[in-house]
Amino acid sequence: MPAKGKHRRPKHYRITRKLALAGTGGAALTLPLISATTAGAVETTAAPTTYSVVAGDSLSQIAAQHSLSGGWQQLYASNRSVVGDNPSVIRPGTKLTIGTQAKTAAAAKPAAKPASAYPNNLDGWIRESLAVMAKHGIPGSYNGIHRNVMRESSGNPLAINNWDINAQNGIPSKGLLQVIDPTFRAYHVPGTSQNSYDPVANITAACNYAAARYGSIDNVNGAY
Repeated sequence: MPAKGKHRRPKHYRITRKLALAGTGGAALTLPLISATTAGAVETTAAPTTYSVVAGDSLSQIAAQHSLSGGWQQLYASNRSVVGDNPSVIRPGTKLTIGTQAKTAAAAKPAAKPASAYPNNLDGWIRESLAVMAKHGIPGSYNGIHRNVMRESSGNPLAINNWDINAQNGIPSKGLLQVIDPTFRAYHVPGTSQNSYDPVANITAACNYAAARYGSIDNVNGAY
């Protein structure tokens, strides 16, 4: 976003290059691997299990599906060498180590359905962000977020501005809503990733900033 007070039409705001982003939050679910034999038998630990990524997967969804206690952060830490530096991007066919799975001889219980499943696309990122925002009392609507995302990054979570004054100062605007790192850190919302490129974290932090400065992301609807 431009420097404060410059190039702004009355009652119209733009958050580009004023905001700054953060893995991906995921809903918890239980999907244990169970071996049913005799009730009351002692729990044992199986060998490490692997998972092959398919299109549409995200680390948060995989972690939730396998009930990983450390969530997607633990999954990413264990597989960073194959995932790379950006946990938001995992390629189909990638083999992830998801740790050991407990097997129990107790009576088998039906696998729980996911509490929520958001697709790994712009629609899913916005809806997941709205769910986080609702928990923290941050205002904003789907249309308000979508409108600003399309103007700021055209929906590209890896978008970065390398030419404006913020970039010249070493803090380029990043992600779906083009936030700079200092703003991202100041308005980061607990429960979202610390990675400013993470779509959900980026949207949520940007909306938190917009709420504090403009009342809501819905009020950020004008060009310079």
